[in-house]
Amino acid sequence: MIIGLLVLDLHLPHARSLKDKRRELNRIRDRVRKKFNAAYAELDFQEAWQRSRVGIVTLNSQQKLVEEQLRAVFRDVEQVFNGETVVADLRFF
Repeated sequence: MIIGLLVLDLHLPHARSLKDKRRELNRIRDRVRKKFNAAYAELDFQEAWQRSRVGIVTLNSQQKLVEEQLRAVFRDVEQVFNGETVVADLRFF
């Protein structure tokens, strides 16, 4: 079994409060869960208004399928996210 982890460091320049940040992250979380059936969690910077680190995880028996799905997640987040992705890191276990 291959586990894939996509870690995204996000910058939310338009967030003026934690409420603004949560609204944007919840939108991404709901989309990732619904469209890709992948697990999502905020990993760091929970108290920072304009910064977040999120992790998205999926698994399969074939690494190629895991990689394709996480790359599709990344492209989708890039298209709908109202901010910028500072760092993206893809790992397999």
